[in-house]
Amino acid sequence: MIQHFNVKPMYENTQLPGWYVSFFYKQQRYEAEYAKDGTIRFLQQTPPNEQNVKEMVHELMLFHVYD
Repeated sequence: MIQHFNVKPMYENTQLPGWYVSFFYKQQRYEAEYAKDGTIRFLQQTPPNEQNVKEMVHELMLFHVYD
């Protein structure tokens, strides 16, 4: 389960799509870039079960950004 999910716009002009996301997963902190096409690029390390984590991030982005 993802905890402490945080989203910040990538650009000062918030009309431009792109976000930085950070969260904790299995007691480890992760940071990623979330592109307008839904591509997720992890910045330091890739979490275990990467595909499952990406699906959880997509769901959270729907709630936080696209709502």
